[in-house]
Amino acid sequence: MFTLPETRFDFGGDEYIYAEISRDMREESNFKALAVTNELRKRQIPGIHDICPSNSSYIIRFDPEATSAADLLEYLKEIDIMKSDPSELNMDVRIVEIPIWYDDPLTQEYSIRFQERNIPHEAKSNFELVMKLNGYTEKEPFIEAHSSSPYLITMMGFIPGTAWEYPLGLTKEQIIQTPKYASPRTDTPSQAVGIGGAFTVIYPLNAPGSYQLIGMAAVPVFDQSQRLPDLKDTFFLARPGDIWKHRPVDESEYNRIVRQVNEGSYQYRIKHVNFSTEEYFADRKGYLKQLMEGF
Repeated sequence: MFTLPETRFDFGGDEYIYAEISRDMREESNFKALAVTNELRKRQIPGIHDICPSNSSYIIRFDPEATSAADLLEYLKEIDIMKSDPSELNMDVRIVEIPIWYDDPLTQEYSIRFQERNIPHEAKSNFELVMKLNGYTEKEPFIEAHSSSPYLITMMGFIPGTAWEYPLGLTKEQIIQTPKYASPRTDTPSQAVGIGGAFTVIYPLNAPGSYQLIGMAAVPVFDQSQRLPDLKDTFFLARPGDIWKHRPVDESEYNRIVRQVNEGSYQYRIKHVNFSTEEYFADRKGYLKQLMEGF
């Protein structure tokens, strides 16, 4: 059995309540943040405008003219206490496959183009730098390590469609980690895959960024045209609580998938599951193996 820390609540001006579950990134804290915010959305409390989960916290924006701040705080505390019970943290989530061309020419080019902004190193590319910092001397074992674990979408933000991915089932020592650029790039290619700290992100648009680039996703995570069947009702692929699985592809398969995306015929590989935090913490590896069957 695992325990959850006590949540600390603060007011942010007249319109915000901030709830901090823990100061460091902990899986159980994120599960609680997701469970609380999911419950809040279900209840549709009058006066609440925005509900935003984060890695180990959440923030609520409300209309003080429509609901009393003190009453809302008491309501939040009630839900927070309920979701402190591990049996209340189960979630209906999607497993989504993301095909990735690792160590591709475009992110190699960007590595060279912005090398002076990165931390001091002698690696030829961001991919090589991340490999070396994590003790890998060969490309394939590194790709296997990064793509073999499923990733939990812990939060969204920064630019539209950006989702933070945290690896599940690993100890802190096993997680691939890397420092970010010393000074951010002024540009990053859309769909580039980056690592910063323990988190992986896929850049939804061409944008500034500071994560180390290790490859290109073959599929969009943000699409205003909504040309793909799975994005007809939303611009964003990610949902907080999703589980993403990276699948390595070569140049030929990458180009084939990109063509399907451009034609509007690509369909994401998605599996709907109920995620049990109790079962996960009882046997992480075994539970994930069962959950990811078929992926």
